[in-house]
Amino acid sequence: MSIPVKTRFLIPTLLLLFVSGISAQTLFTVDHSTVSREEFLKAYSKNNTGQKATPTTYRDYLELYIRYKLKVRAAYDAQLDTLAGQRTELQNFRSQVAESYLKDETSLDRLVKEAFQRGQKDIRLSHILIQLPKNATPADTVTAYEKAMSVYAALKKGKKFGDAALQYSDDPSVKSNAGNLGYITVFTLPYTLESVAYSLAPGKFSLPCRTKGGYHIFRNDGERKSLGRIKIAQILVAYPPSATGAMQMATQHKADSIYALLQQGGDFAALARANSADNLSYQQGGELPEFGVGRYDSAFEAAAFSLDRDGAISKPIPSAFGYHILKRIARKPFPTQWDEPTAAVLKQQVLNDPRIEVSRKALLSRIEQQADFRPANISESDLWAFTDSSMRNMGFSSFRGLDYNTTLFSFSHQSYTLKEWLDYARASRGPRSGGADADKELYDRFVERMALGYYRDHLEDYNKDFAFQLTEFREGNLLFEIMQRKIWDKASTDSAGLRKYYDAHKDKYWWEASADALLFTCNNTRTAEDLKTRLQAHPIAGWRQMSDSGALAIQADSGRYELTQIPNPNKTDLTAGLYTPFSTNTADNSISFAYILNIYHERSPRNFRDARGFVINDYQTYLEDEWIAELKKKYAVKVDDAEFKKLP
Repeated sequence: MSIPVKTRFLIPTLLLLFVSGISAQTLFTVDHSTVSREEFLKAYSKNNTGQKATPTTYRDYLELYIRYKLKVRAAYDAQLDTLAGQRTELQNFRSQVAESYLKDETSLDRLVKEAFQRGQKDIRLSHILIQLPKNATPADTVTAYEKAMSVYAALKKGKKFGDAALQYSDDPSVKSNAGNLGYITVFTLPYTLESVAYSLAPGKFSLPCRTKGGYHIFRNDGERKSLGRIKIAQILVAYPPSATGAMQMATQHKADSIYALLQQGGDFAALARANSADNLSYQQGGELPEFGVGRYDSAFEAAAFSLDRDGAISKPIPSAFGYHILKRIARKPFPTQWDEPTAAVLKQQVLNDPRIEVSRKALLSRIEQQADFRPANISESDLWAFTDSSMRNMGFSSFRGLDYNTTLFSFSHQSYTLKEWLDYARASRGPRSGGADADKELYDRFVERMALGYYRDHLEDYNKDFAFQLTEFREGNLLFEIMQRKIWDKASTDSAGLRKYYDAHKDKYWWEASADALLFTCNNTRTAEDLKTRLQAHPIAGWRQMSDSGALAIQADSGRYELTQIPNPNKTDLTAGLYTPFSTNTADNSISFAYILNIYHERSPRNFRDARGFVINDYQTYLEDEWIAELKKKYAVKVDDAEFKKLP
């Protein structure tokens, strides 16, 4: 018998070759590097948000993208991608981003939308459990199943569910509730049982459902609109389980006296800290974590959700533990409108819930299809025999043609051997634990772990979005590196080149109407008013010391500025000695104002020192244009006009 693990995931290699052979149409090439129409459109959409696409905007962006790809091609030819820093940054980015792609989004979205739909209602549920022993044998399972089916048959013949629960159920709570669990909602039960509950119409009961704990039969006793979630505080006045009637009466009197104090305006949190026997909440003033239905005893939940407003306080409520006094802090209805915030909250709940296993299995199924999973034709019994013998005897090395180098399964570019399986098994269980079922379960986990690891390591081969994001990051880093080396460093340090460029283009650099001014930016209005008062009361020459005294709350600078650069919200005529009105910066609500030292009304040429920042920018553009011209001579650029015309 060959190993049955995952064989259902095999698909014809021909189909994989067909799918992978469908390549996007090439829009242009730079030397031997191709750029697809799809890649260009993705980059265009990302960098031209809000702008209507036209042939002109496409043509303009095409020129920019060609320049970008020329620089990247030059960076690759300079082997900048082999630099240690580049490789480390890329690997770190890959590790961070890959995890977000290791999900099956289709099944995850389905689970999230399913949770939203289920969360619209609460179901009143009754339950019968036919329990299985902890280490159930096949015979135990058959016995439990036959008993569960006999109970189901009795229900079909009209036996009352509560009577059947009292007669047959192994649920310890059945004596007190006759199988009535109260209301449940989404995320209350394990996912398998929740799915059974939500599949039932009111008044209907289910077939027996198997879990590790046994067989479950559920009945839908009724439905209501979801109560949502609630946050409360409680004061628990407790008595021991063995309390006499007199002790219970005394506890009730104490609870009543605390309630009376609350009615007279007593502080709930203080009374909880002083009197509550709930060790998990009394130090927080009695506050409990937010909860929904199905979390606590039905009577407790009913009392909590009956509180009609925030701040409302209940009368003492009896339970098996004593008396509870509840205070409503907040009520949160379950959302009825599907929107992004709702989806985000539910998605996080799904990701933190065991039901995410459904999505994980869907991902593994997809991985094994895409990555061409191929199990070897090995006898299952021979594999378990080799495994058990090797685990017990480290010197054991071969059995019926199996040895440590035998391939167990493979993916497109990698095989996994018996040695790797044994290393995993030794690390996961002791040398003498196991048996066929345990080995099979552990082997399945091994295959899944290797599949996930292989997929993570080759993610760009199977996920176009990830490949695009990784390429975008890699090429962005390479662009920065080569621009730093070829343009930016040279433009800022080439004094002779800068001066020569300035001398040749002096007519570009002019002062418009301007002023010598002190500029101040404060983190709030009060700080700005205080600084201005101190500046007005002292010689302006001390402005630096006064602004420095404000530490991080004040930023100050001086220089010559064009009038359009000076904060002047009221468009005041600026004169020497004037403080401009306060101007609020919308980005961070900071306050800016200026003190005018001198005014220059006439347009005048900038000297090299004043123009240096502009000259550096223009010189960078000049150097870049010269470099691009060289690159276009070095690398052939070919645009497919037919593909360009197909751009949407």
